[in-house]
Amino acid sequence: MFGNSPGQDVKLGSMGRPLPGYRVALLDADGKLGDDGEIVVELDPPPVGLMAGYLDNPMPVTQAGGRRYYRTSDVASRDGDGYYWYIGRVDDVFKSSDYRISPFELESALIEHEAVAEAAVVPSPDALRLAVPKAFIALRAGYPPTAETARAIFAFCRERLAPYMRIRRIEFVELPKTISGKIRRVQLRAAEHRPGRAKAPTEFWEGEI
Repeated sequence: MFGNSPGQDVKLGSMGRPLPGYRVALLDADGKLGDDGEIVVELDPPPVGLMAGYLDNPMPVTQAGGRRYYRTSDVASRDGDGYYWYIGRVDDVFKSSDYRISPFELESALIEHEAVAEAAVVPSPDALRLAVPKAFIALRAGYPPTAETARAIFAFCRERLAPYMRIRRIEFVELPKTISGKIRRVQLRAAEHRPGRAKAPTEFWEGEI
């Protein structure tokens, strides 16, 4: 639905602008159209690349501003030039100290570290901030799951992320995946919020190491 058409300036990290055939908007948590929120696609007339429906399930359709929209469950923001910036899936985005956190952005920073093969960021319960970003990390071969490795990754993230976005906890694991190879964040979130959960041997908290 988005891209950089020939002749259009490219903004590093942006998805670009809506392509021909798609009328796109952003719907906030209050159901109002704005510059931040869930990506929705106008349905009247239907867009060129949207399926007719789901088998045995209703289409995720909503109304706003007198128009019908298809809900994508993806969250983005739009700048003053009409460029869209991906934030994450609706279920994955969370708040820490009332700041909205995009796991996608944090994971993108993490995988730039030489020791990180894959990463998934989820909210971890915290008494002060209610939730803090925690990274579940699969390491590349040759890197041990030690406090020294965690310290190096924490320091790496501090140089690249705003203070409110910093990774506060790291756990080295084999990431759970679907049959198609996608990381199962829902499983990681459920495990993190399990009552009585104990700190894992390969889990490290910033400030404690």
